[in-house]
Amino acid sequence: MQRFMKIHRQDSVAVALCNLAEGEQLEIDGNSLILKQAISLGHKFALQELAEGDTVFKYGHPIGYARQTIHPGEHVHSHNLVTGLGEIDNYQYQPNVAEIPQRSDDYAITLYRRENGDVAIRNELWILPTVGCVNGIAQQILQRFLQESHGATDIDGVHLFTHPYGCSQLGQDHQNTRTLLQNMVHHPHAGAVLVIGLGCENNQVEEFQATLGNYDPQRVAFMISQKFDDEIEEGVRLLHQLYEAMRHDKRTSGKLSELRFGLECGGSDGFSGITANPLLGVFSDQIIKHGGTTVLTEVPEMFGAEQILMSHCRDEQTFDKTVAMINQFKQYFIAHNQPIYENPSPGNKVGGITTLEEKSLGCTQKAGQSQVVDVLPYGARLTKKGLNLLSAPGNDAVATSALAGAGCHMVLFTTGRGTPYGGFVPTVKIATNSDLASRKKHWIDFDAGKILQQDVTMDQQVAAFFLLLSRIAQGEPARNEVNNIRELAIFKSGVTL
Repeated sequence: MQRFMKIHRQDSVAVALCNLAEGEQLEIDGNSLILKQAISLGHKFALQELAEGDTVFKYGHPIGYARQTIHPGEHVHSHNLVTGLGEIDNYQYQPNVAEIPQRSDDYAITLYRRENGDVAIRNELWILPTVGCVNGIAQQILQRFLQESHGATDIDGVHLFTHPYGCSQLGQDHQNTRTLLQNMVHHPHAGAVLVIGLGCENNQVEEFQATLGNYDPQRVAFMISQKFDDEIEEGVRLLHQLYEAMRHDKRTSGKLSELRFGLECGGSDGFSGITANPLLGVFSDQIIKHGGTTVLTEVPEMFGAEQILMSHCRDEQTFDKTVAMINQFKQYFIAHNQPIYENPSPGNKVGGITTLEEKSLGCTQKAGQSQVVDVLPYGARLTKKGLNLLSAPGNDAVATSALAGAGCHMVLFTTGRGTPYGGFVPTVKIATNSDLASRKKHWIDFDAGKILQQDVTMDQQVAAFFLLLSRIAQGEPARNEVNNIRELAIFKSGVTL
């Protein structure tokens, strides 16, 4: 394995691909360089003399300014590098969309076809509380149903998604709760849904039902707990009824490109922009080339790289929507008296990431080079095939739920630090480095760190990744499903995004 990487010819830093020792002599671009300090894997060192105030480049783009003079071979991190970003910017539409070559085949899979024309890769029975007060009741209903149905093993699962909201919420927060739960009712993985309310909450079942839109009454049932002497018995009865309506659904032939994939990252490190995120970028371009759909979110992790995304917008209207999404999220930070360009998290820093623009330039690589075809507000559902942007915060749980709520069949989640988290759709974890993949096999689905091995190419890893997703699409459980970690997180914003 190579010991370091200069990612772009314009870069003034290189990344250590393993722990490098103080005094070690390296050959870079035909020149010798001696390291002034030990450099931990994933961290950066200077390739040239940088004066105070000089722009520092990585990925061929600025990642900040030198706080002080930095000599060749010195560690470049928070002590001598500062963000170059400000607050609200003025943007101009300067399209720069590349032609995407076809590098992979589409994959034949089996999937479920719903009556409304949508497709699914899971056929599950879901229980959705409208308010946190009935979480415990819903749990009792679930346990009794599983006992009576002997585990309902002829479907892909019976799952309860609890949350603490649905009452004492106002304005946008109340709307977020209702909208995301309604999106879950419409999700194709839900072969049938039981919606359980209490009766006195803000998120009233009658209003929920009236604003839900079209649904199949054979597959969506509603219960208000206060209206029944024995709500457990009624809930179990409804589950049996729903179970009978969906238990005979069968898989049929289809293509991987019929699916919608969410693109997300969490616990990034210095390898994220070298291995896992570029892997997702190639995957995204290829699945879109075959007519598929991907969705990039976590808006604060676009700050500093947003102009790259803007240059990929298919037209000026899409560009304007992207600008509005970015600036609205910046205003959200300002409204809460928070710095827009706050430094990356402690885990990011330990992994070698210094500034937000450095993190964003790595994060946005998940979107590849495809055109941006649409920009969605939080809570919206996908309507266009291709690369979409979705407004949601850089919170793993909230972003995963937002992607799934938009209609994604899977969330593809890159991580350099590792996380066990999973949403209410298969949440596929891609490790940026092989050490994490080896240590946390029970968390990680795919090792993108192999890209750094000299005998492994990006095309080989992309092909292996396509195969993995094909297996998961056909029922092989992702690690979050094996670990039974399926969670719902709703954005509590306090302001409109």
